[in-house]
Amino acid sequence: MSSLNKLMKQAMRAQQQAGALQGQLATRTVEATSGGGAVRVVARCDGTVQSIKVDPKALNPDDAELLEDMLLSAVSSAIAQAQDIQKNEMAKITAGMNLPGLG
Repeated sequence: MSSLNKLMKQAMRAQQQAGALQGQLATRTVEATSGGGAVRVVARCDGTVQSIKVDPKALNPDDAELLEDMLLSAVSSAIAQAQDIQKNEMAKITAGMNLPGLG
C-alpha cells in the first residue's frame, strides 16, 4: 500500500508542477518567419499567438494568396515550436512516473 501512497504523492507533485509550468509557458515565446522574413509570428508556448508582423513590402493587393500562405506557414511553424517546448517541459515533470496520459 505504501507504493500507492508514493505514487499518489508523485502524481500530486506532478500536478502542482504542471500548473506552475503552464504559467511559465504562457510567458515564454517562440518566433517563426516566412517569406524570407516578410512575415514574423511570435507565439507563446501555451499555444497562443502573441503577435504577427508583416513587412509592408509584402503587401501586394494583386497577390493576397501569397501573403495568406506566408502567414499560414509562419503561424503553423510558431505553434509547432511552442507545442514541442510544451511537450518537452511536461515530459520533464512526469519523467519516470509511468502515469497514462501524463507523458
